[in-house]
Amino acid sequence: MAVPPPARPHRLLPLSLGLFQGALLLFFALFVTYNKPSAQAEDANLMVNQLYGIFPLFQDIQVMLVVGLGLLLAFLPRYGLSVLAHNFLLLNFSTQWALVLQGLLHHLHHGQVHLDLHNLLTAEFTAVTVLISVGAVLGRTSPCQLLVMAACEVPIYLASEWAIVTRLGVLDVGGTITIHVFSCYFGLSVSKALFGAAQWPVHPKETPTPRSDLLSLVGMLILWVFWPSFVAILCQPGDAQRRAILNTLLAMSASAVTAVVASSLLERDGKLSPGHLQNGSLAGGVAIGVVADMAVPPVAALALGSLSAVACVLGFRFLTPLLARKLTLHDQCGIHNLHGLPGILGAAASAVAILVAPEDTSGAGRQALCQAAGLAVAIGGSLLTGLLAGAVLRLPCLARPPERLCFDDALYFKIQDQVTSSEPGGTAEEGALALKE
Repeated sequence: MAVPPPARPHRLLPLSLGLFQGALLLFFALFVTYNKPSAQAEDANLMVNQLYGIFPLFQDIQVMLVVGLGLLLAFLPRYGLSVLAHNFLLLNFSTQWALVLQGLLHHLHHGQVHLDLHNLLTAEFTAVTVLISVGAVLGRTSPCQLLVMAACEVPIYLASEWAIVTRLGVLDVGGTITIHVFSCYFGLSVSKALFGAAQWPVHPKETPTPRSDLLSLVGMLILWVFWPSFVAILCQPGDAQRRAILNTLLAMSASAVTAVVASSLLERDGKLSPGHLQNGSLAGGVAIGVVADMAVPPVAALALGSLSAVACVLGFRFLTPLLARKLTLHDQCGIHNLHGLPGILGAAASAVAILVAPEDTSGAGRQALCQAAGLAVAIGGSLLTGLLAGAVLRLPCLARPPERLCFDDALYFKIQDQVTSSEPGGTAEEGALALKE
């Protein structure tokens, strides 16, 4: 008697998401309530001032994550629809999952989780780590695999952030160490565990086109404009927030100019590489986050922005091919060059800035060691846990797409104007075969 086939993989996504959203509704109905405003007039005015001080920056971050990051990753010509939709889905899934975990760990009082705008903001910062990490495995993973990756990464990130910020006392207002470095090496280790030692030639659907490069460039411009809000929103209002905005603008301006210089010098004909410009222009924002609110001179912000852009461009030109050849490490979006290398550079700069600070330096040496220890915890913890998460993603039920159907929207979306392939077996037939596999 024939064994019945397993449940269809394309039913697993709506089933798992439906169960998650239903469980979340039940949790919110039983345990979640809003923070009650104070009855005192002065406290009410303070709350209004905080709302109008935070919410515009929060909106900027929403535009960054939903539009800017989605378009930045849309350099794959036949995968843009999937990138934008999956980025949006992962942002919402990870934010809600982080709200649940944060509420249970930090905001549970008398059996109720008290929710406010700050909780939502920190939950969205947690979701950023997922959006960065998936860049390493983009195009060769199914939506179910991405959701499992997000479900694993959110609690690991919360534990890592607690160890780095709360226990070690690391100063990192812009998330250079806690967000960028952690998410980079988590994504790379997931990629290594998931794909192993597989060597793939360049996929025919993997090469960017002028149109897809243009979309990615537009995404970079959106991220570049709103990045100071991402760095400054968690700073103390006043002088620290002002310094964070100024330092971020200077660093990103320097990285944009330096990326053009470095890319042009590396090409024999002097032409610019779109990938270098798209990523190198943002490297300064990654590196400056850890020192943005410190009393560093303007020239330090400019120098850090320039150095991070050079590191990013050189990483794309030399390090990424070397890692792929020697370690068979697949980094689809080059997150090591945009988030890892500038993040390490920023962490080193923070230790130097603390040691040379003109104020009382009695505890400067200890704080500098804490910065280095925080970097080590972020890298080591993310590499170890990423390998474990990548092993989970290898489960057959998660339905990784076959290589010939990677980087293609038609596998996951109903496209009305889709033209049937001229090869034996049209695109619809290939999609059905992929689902069976």
